[in-house]
Order: sequence, then structure tokens, then C-alpha cells
Amino acid sequence: MIVVSDTSPICYLLLIGEIKLLPQLYGQVLIPRIVQQELSDERSPMVVKNWIKTPPKWIIIEDVTVPADKDLDIINAGEKAAISLALKQGANLIIIDEALGRKVARNKGLKITGLLGILDRAAQKNLVDFPQAIAALKETTFRASSKLIESLLSQY
Repeated sequence: MIVVSDTSPICYLLLIGEIKLLPQLYGQVLIPRIVQQELSDERSPMVVKNWIKTPPKWIIIEDVTVPADKDLDIINAGEKAAISLALKQGANLIIIDEALGRKVARNKGLKITGLLGILDRAAQKNLVDFPQAIAALKETTFRASSKLIESLLSQY
């Protein structure tokens, strides 16, 4: 299975101490070099910067050339590169949270999930306590519709 991730899902999994879910669910995860740079940014939380300094073996960092594409022009550099990498690699899944990036990825025919989808799938496999993970997320800057979160929480 080929899985590509954008920046924010990795960042928030690190912040809530659940980064281990990515290799448990998907084995390897590909990220574009720009995502590595975004995770290393001086404004990133220290835990994120420290983690990406020596990324685990299951993270594969790829250089990506983003083609000229008006659909990609409306999203940020990390999302552009992640979508381009997913298309180039024929990825089975792209992990992306931003609504506009998700829309562009979906329009390009990519199967998408986001942080909440990862947590939900992991909880179904008994890899994480979903309500506890959501409580931890609420302590961060993560934003999602309260309706969506309540709907997911009601399953647990």
C-alpha cells in the first residue's frame, strides 16, 4: 500500500503522542521534501522539530516536482507536493486535513483520509482510545467541525 501524507496530520499525531499509528496502520508513509521542511520550520512545536531531525525508517522522504496545474495553485506548497507525489506514485491513500486540499485531491481521483479518519481506523483496530485521543487533540490548535467530532465520539 502506498500512502502519502501532508504536514498537519503528522504534526498533530506527534503532539498527541500517537505517531506510532501511521506505521501500525500503513507500514511506510511517503512525504515530499517540502513536508519535511514544513515540519522542521522554526514555528513548529519542539516535539515536531526534534522528531523530523531523525525521521524513523518508515518515513520515506521524496523530492517532488510539482507540475504546472491551475487546480494546485490554490493550495499551499506542502499540499501541492503531497498531491503531486500521490499522483506520481499511484498512491492508495493521501492523508490530508485542509478542506481545500482534500477537495483538490478528491477531484484528482485520490482516496483521502485525515487525522480523524486515522484515529477512527486505529480505534476500530483497538490501537488507540478514540475519546482520549480527541481529548488530547482539543488541547492543541486542531480544528474540525464539532458535529463531525461528536458523531465520531458517539461510536465509542
